[in-house]
Amino acid sequence: MVIGIDMMGGDYAPLEAVKGIGLYLSGHTIQASLLLIGDRPAIEALLSEQAIPADHIKIMHAEQVIGMHEHPTKALKEKQKSSIAIGFHLLASGKIDAFISAGNTGAMLVGALFSIKAIEGVIRPTISTIIPRMNGATGLLLDVGINADCKPEQLNQFAIMGSVYAQLILGIEKPKVGLMNVGEEEGKGNILAQATYPLLKENKHIHFIGNIEGRDVLTDKADVMVCEGFTGNIILKLAESLYEIAQAQSLNNAYFNRFDFEIYGGTPVLGVAKPVIIGHGISGARAFMNMIHLAQQMIEKDLMGKMKEELS
Repeated sequence: MVIGIDMMGGDYAPLEAVKGIGLYLSGHTIQASLLLIGDRPAIEALLSEQAIPADHIKIMHAEQVIGMHEHPTKALKEKQKSSIAIGFHLLASGKIDAFISAGNTGAMLVGALFSIKAIEGVIRPTISTIIPRMNGATGLLLDVGINADCKPEQLNQFAIMGSVYAQLILGIEKPKVGLMNVGEEEGKGNILAQATYPLLKENKHIHFIGNIEGRDVLTDKADVMVCEGFTGNIILKLAESLYEIAQAQSLNNAYFNRFDFEIYGGTPVLGVAKPVIIGHGISGARAFMNMIHLAQQMIEKDLMGKMKEELS
């Protein structure tokens, strides 16, 4: 198992990535081999400074970096020697088994869609987010941004992919799937919700419980919450603000503390053939550690293979 890491992506690169690697190597008994992609001299100096052993680590030099505000498609085309472009080349050619970056989100999505390709039959891949629950459990919300406009068939696929993820990664044996809507009754909502409901109701690959409302997002009514990316991103940003407000007011609350994105690492792109994980641009060491651990789980449990089976 080899996990590739873009060492140059993110606001605090490459220091926080190096620190995260140190945390991962010291805190996980089953360790993957890590291929660090980026500025070799800078990475080697930081590994030495942080006293991180060379076991399980290799470095591949990348002389270019894709900036956070560069045009994704243009940057990937023109910067073939960048850490992100090299990472996707290695993933596509089977040299690494997963790829992680906290760099340019658009470049990561373009790379995932066009270098790795979607699982056969997937209309559009999706991204999700973890939602903490008051009872200590976690739920999954998808899509949260890359598919602002969707068709009913896409939401139906999101439900399947979310269910597989909830089973294998979140450990929920029979995930309850809910459709985000403005009312609980069948027939409620806009045209998309009304057309999606019967598809989910007839889908034998999921445990569909019907419509859920905004007030249900933070409860345990549904384990997998499905919506188009426009609605999902609004919910995501609202959830992120809860943690920011708690921090600003110095509230040491166990529940609000669980909205810290670093606990969950990054966002996996679901529906592509190989594991790709996108981190927040401000990711620190703990986020990088958790992204590596998530990549390891996705590989060990053959998440993409299981999704392919359910979608076929």
